Amino acid sequence: MCAIALVLLFLLTQATNNRDLYERNFAWLVSVNVLVALALLAVLIWGALRLVMRLKRGRFGSRLLLKLAGIFAVVGVIPGLLIYVVSYQFVSRSIESWFDVRVEGALASGVSLARVTLDTMGSDIASKTRESSTQLAHVPDAAAGLVLDRIKDQLGASDMVLWNASGQPVASAGQSRFSLNPDRPTQQQLRTVRQDRTTYQIEGLDDIASANVEDNVRVKALVLVNSPTLGLLVEPRFLQATVSLPPALVANAIAVQEANREYQERALARGGLRRMYIGTLTLSLFLAVFGAVLLAVLLGNQLVRPLLLLADGVREVASGNLSPKAVIQSSDELGGLTRSFATMTQQLADARAAVERSMGDVDAARANLQTILDNLTSGVIVLDAAGIIISSNPGATRILRAPMAAFEDKPLADVPGLAEFAAAVQGHFDEFQRERSHHGLDHWQQPFELDAPPAGVVGTQGTSLVARGAELPEGTRLLVFDDISEIVSAQRAQAWGEVARRLAHEIKNPLTPIQLSAERLAMKLEGKLPAQEEAVLNKSVRTIVDQVDAMKRLVNEFRDYARLPTADLQSLDLNALIADVLHLYGSENATVTVEAELDGRNPHIRGDAQQLRQVIHNLLQNAQDATQQAAETSAVPVKPVRISTVLNSASNRVRLTVSDSGAGFPTHILQRAFEPYVTTKPRGTGLGLAVVKKIADEHGARVDLVNRVENDVVKGAQVSLSFHLDIASAL
Repeated sequence: MCAIALVLLFLLTQATNNRDLYERNFAWLVSVNVLVALALLAVLIWGALRLVMRLKRGRFGSRLLLKLAGIFAVVGVIPGLLIYVVSYQFVSRSIESWFDVRVEGALASGVSLARVTLDTMGSDIASKTRESSTQLAHVPDAAAGLVLDRIKDQLGASDMVLWNASGQPVASAGQSRFSLNPDRPTQQQLRTVRQDRTTYQIEGLDDIASANVEDNVRVKALVLVNSPTLGLLVEPRFLQATVSLPPALVANAIAVQEANREYQERALARGGLRRMYIGTLTLSLFLAVFGAVLLAVLLGNQLVRPLLLLADGVREVASGNLSPKAVIQSSDELGGLTRSFATMTQQLADARAAVERSMGDVDAARANLQTILDNLTSGVIVLDAAGIIISSNPGATRILRAPMAAFEDKPLADVPGLAEFAAAVQGHFDEFQRERSHHGLDHWQQPFELDAPPAGVVGTQGTSLVARGAELPEGTRLLVFDDISEIVSAQRAQAWGEVARRLAHEIKNPLTPIQLSAERLAMKLEGKLPAQEEAVLNKSVRTIVDQVDAMKRLVNEFRDYARLPTADLQSLDLNALIADVLHLYGSENATVTVEAELDGRNPHIRGDAQQLRQVIHNLLQNAQDATQQAAETSAVPVKPVRISTVLNSASNRVRLTVSDSGAGFPTHILQRAFEPYVTTKPRGTGLGLAVVKKIADEHGARVDLVNRVENDVVKGAQVSLSFHLDIASAL
């Protein structure tokens, strides 16, 4: 309806500027506009009634809608009334000012001036044409064309034609030259020229409605050409010149004429024109006011709808409901506000889901981290700035041989046997703090050697550690350390292997010449010395030979240790190999009895039978020697040596254990027992356990050496080897 009203109002305003349209359609245009205004008024009343009903029901947004409608109505009505009053006064006075006596006189004078100007120019062109016609007086018809061209240029004409007495063209110049049938002058015009000698007419002013009328207005001058001879038989000739008038002059003349005509028409309909403009203005006011109020109600309703959605959404969000919210599909700010609110609600729901997922991920990551820490071979301890233990992993308990979990929230220095270690760690952290800003360090690293524990506590003497420290957020400190005792032992074993190789090479070569020289000396001097001196000689030679043999045996042991071949791993029945070796340690051959406890469930392992046979011999011989030595020094009854195997199904390993009832290992020997030339025997070389360790490494077996302790008293030593199962053979 608003669109129809606007179209009708546009047509009404067009009618006020078009007299024909005004006369034909103004009445029904006014009627239709009045009907539209009444329809808008009815819609406005209906909207007001609905608003009052909503207000009585107390619906949310009714007051806001009433306020917005009132604001729009005031904004639309008051400026409209002001413009209407001003426009009414302006139209009334302006129409009266249009029809002034001086204006009418000025327009009449302008029209007269235009006519006089055009007549003067026409008369002047006719006079010049008559003067120029004298050039044709003595020119025959055949040569008249050249003269016409010259006259055309002199007059600035667009066309020149020479006519005979019967109205036939004799010669021409300009546009008529290309015309087969040029416009002929009438007989009346020819008679007039015979009487008055000249005549002219202005053409093109009557065709005002045509396009480019200024360029088509021209003056046609017709003059009589004087003849040099007199006589009745001489035929007169007529010269016609066509000259275009200046377009600016013609346009001004036409404009003055049209303005005067329109002024006269408007002057006749002065009263009707005033009523028409004021009526149109009044209808425009009604349409504008009614449309503004109706638009206020509609826009207010559109403004309130998003607010209602927002209010409902806010109540749902406040109650914890983050389900998707409805939106207004509009491009204005309120529609964008509802979309933003729906997006915010979705983001809150996504954020809640993300937080829940993050909490689950954090819990999983914490569990994974704890699993990693629990299974790390390295020890990990988190300390505060004062050195108090915040947390630790099982690796720290295993390496430090202390129940670290029991000392959480306590200083590291309170752990038995770790006071010096804690002091050193604290000192390194303090130094790290001082040098961190100067050198850009992110951690420190330092090797440590832990002290021995009290009697009966196994394994911390000589434990070599490499520790690394770093700063954590919130002032906490991270301490990570690894047990490198085996690495140090392996390095020492490698060094001893090199020493053994060189000793075998450097010492063995001169031993044979020494032995041969001593025996040759005894043979050469035999029977040539007195009995007493010969006895001394023989005794010395035997001593030399015996010591050389002992040196050879020692060198051979070092050579065998250095040249131990690579293990040839094959499927092997460990129980069968032990039973085969034990045939050499029966009661008829051994000074110390060997008892075996073999697990009948044991599957095959991967091993080298020859090297493992040597391992079993070395362990049994060491165990027998230790047991016999303890019996001789302590006068205790000799107990048998025990050898056993046990299957650990969880780890897929078989454990071989040899234990004795000797004196055990001193604490300073316990961690270095597998190094070459480390022994407790008076005449031992210290290569037995070193060979055992080297063969175990070739087999990928783990070797453990501990003292058996009962009631804080050492009751002997125990060596264990843990071998991998032959999985392929088991399948």
